[in-house]
Amino acid sequence: MGNLLYIIAVILVLGWLIGFIGYNAGGIIHILLVIAVIVVILRIIQGRKIL
Repeated sequence: MGNLLYIIAVILVLGWLIGFIGYNAGGIIHILLVIAVIVVILRIIQGRKIL
């Protein structure tokens, strides 16, 4: 589950970079970046849970 969150965060950051360079996606890409940062911060705060 943790790896999935990191994959989603990386995809969102890459999408933000593409939108930032291309100026095509506007504010939506910046919202995605904020969501990606929040996911990574939450994952760091929660730490890894060993099952």
